[in-house]
Amino acid sequence: MGKRRSRPTRLYDPRLIPSWIAVGLFWLVGQLPWETLQAMGRGFGKLAWRFAKSRRHIAETNIHLCFPELSEEQQLDLARKTVISTGEAILEMAGSYTNHRVDLNKRSIFKGVEYISQAQKEGKGILLLGMHFNSIDTCARMLAAKLDLYAVYRPNDNPVIDRLINQGRQRYVKGIIDRADIRQMIRRLRKGEVVWYAPDQDYGTAHAVFAPFFGVPAATITATSRLARMGKAAVIPCAHYRLPHGQFVIEFGPALGNFPGDDDMQDTIRINQTIEHYVRKQPEQYLWVHKRFKHQPPGQPKRY
Repeated sequence: MGKRRSRPTRLYDPRLIPSWIAVGLFWLVGQLPWETLQAMGRGFGKLAWRFAKSRRHIAETNIHLCFPELSEEQQLDLARKTVISTGEAILEMAGSYTNHRVDLNKRSIFKGVEYISQAQKEGKGILLLGMHFNSIDTCARMLAAKLDLYAVYRPNDNPVIDRLINQGRQRYVKGIIDRADIRQMIRRLRKGEVVWYAPDQDYGTAHAVFAPFFGVPAATITATSRLARMGKAAVIPCAHYRLPHGQFVIEFGPALGNFPGDDDMQDTIRINQTIEHYVRKQPEQYLWVHKRFKHQPPGQPKRY
């Protein structure tokens, strides 16, 4: 049996030439006018709905699990809107990362800023409870124009893509932190800084509990409680939605009261319930193409 080929780790590994070409095209597309990017993105999303069968299946499965109250036709329509919205977000990302001439600030609307101000007046660090809506990177640029913040991220396995993402984000945020670097997050919070952190993806079962998300067991990391406790931070929800005519709204919620508590499971359930509340406002804009229920408790059937 042959040896498994290792993944390239050097930026200029010849095996990464296709990635470099893709990044170049990504940059070129990003120079287009914003409205053109969004229109092209919707077209790209429609193509993805038709041809990206695996991602379509994931979206359909997630929505079937999370919205049992909808009819099959309504579930299918929501899944289709989700994939189209994700396509739109990918091309928006090209513009937000690479086109620094576009003024996204004039497209942003902020709600609930008073919750941020209150926590800062109290001298607390702020742990922004992020959520993986598909406009995450575009709105991060807008958010960074409003707040000095550190963004927590998961390094990409492809070094070329990782470089693109890091350069795109670091141009606006105060800094980025590897999600494994808990100590740095705590240091920043104790200094009164703002740290954006999203616990709403399936990162495996290590340091996670199976807490319900839309009534379905979801492997959810418990680090939010630890960060809030050790960082002495206020936990403030932060959601963002795409509006018609190319605008976006970034919405902060009130800081979670009496958080963290004495039970990691109850804290994690509360986190998932909070995220679910905001997702229900614009469910088609959430990242349902992610395998949120990949890991399940023993004895439960596989979801995908």
